Amino acid sequence: MTLAWFDCAAGASGDMFLGALVDAGADLAVLQAAVDAIGVEHVRLSAREVTRAGLAATQVEVRTPRSDVVRTWGNIRGLLEQAELAEPVRARALDVFSRLAHAEATAHRVRPEQVHFHEVGALDAIADVVGSCAGLHALGVSDATASQVAVGSGMVRSEHGLLPVPAPAVLALLAEADAPLLAGPVAGEMCTPTGAALLAATVQSWGGLPPMRVRATGAGAGGRDHDEIPNVLRIVLGEAVPDSAGGAEAWVLEANVDDLDPRLWPGVLAALLEAGASDAWLTPILMKKGRPAHTLSVLTPPEHRDAVRRIVFTESTSIGLREHRVGKHALERETRTLSVDGVDIRVKVALLDGEVVNVVPEYDDVAAAAARLGRPVKSVLAAATAAANSPTDLPH
Repeated sequence: MTLAWFDCAAGASGDMFLGALVDAGADLAVLQAAVDAIGVEHVRLSAREVTRAGLAATQVEVRTPRSDVVRTWGNIRGLLEQAELAEPVRARALDVFSRLAHAEATAHRVRPEQVHFHEVGALDAIADVVGSCAGLHALGVSDATASQVAVGSGMVRSEHGLLPVPAPAVLALLAEADAPLLAGPVAGEMCTPTGAALLAATVQSWGGLPPMRVRATGAGAGGRDHDEIPNVLRIVLGEAVPDSAGGAEAWVLEANVDDLDPRLWPGVLAALLEAGASDAWLTPILMKKGRPAHTLSVLTPPEHRDAVRRIVFTESTSIGLREHRVGKHALERETRTLSVDGVDIRVKVALLDGEVVNVVPEYDDVAAAAARLGRPVKSVLAAATAAANSPTDLPH
């Protein structure tokens, strides 16, 4: 498990992502292998040490042959789905390009399938996205947070002519990710659509450097050397540190679902718990057009978040998730065993500062004991609860 924090004071781009990851320890050969797996014209990655406003950084250059191929979202999706990539790399790359396609579609008021990527779908952008996703996977990044994003100001020339900065696609991508942004000190493009999409697909929360034990850092250089600010994307890697009150970090994943057969929900909740979720629950809601639905909420430790997310997508009909980090405080717990008419029943004991504050019999054990004893479940539950709350009957 590795927590990553991105310092986006100088914005973000695909090549800055690549440089930051390589500078932090990702093997360039691993990134090259992932790009080669896509099966397009040969693209070569090279890295060199540079300085930006006196700050040491790594610049990764993407060298591509001339190509007249115009690729749509469908073309790129097919390439990614067929490539021999680690599944987390494929999933994140698909997410990045899906976000790009929808943002460009919004900007040009066409359907995502009609988007011709031009700059974003060219070979260098495919290399930026796939290489960055491979680098994140190689470094074991499981959670990511980022500072506010500098996006720049003024105008930039594109295949569509002059466009305002920030570009409409950048605004759409960062708005969807609820990212805080500012113009920044440089008149020009500081955050590209590819950089914005990589941030949106990788970062779960936004803010300053979180409490963490730092294990590695990296700085990825942009192409220009600004006078106003070092033109680098910084990454800080480490381990999350629980707060001083003894709390722990957890994640809540949520989705609104209105089209799943209700008979499937018990199996979905069971699969989520089996995948490592701490808890999973449904809240009835009323959606647009008066449609009844449920909000699926899942509380999970960071290390099980990917597995839990996969269950939500594969076992339900959800096509999107909201994710946010939460603080979690849990009492110290013990499992003890007591006897009701000679049948053992486990009891969950919660302690605060070493003192027992809550005792609850395990319901499955109660039901099994009732069946074995030939007694009503409510009778055995009452007996177990009484014994559990008796200082003389509760084992130590």
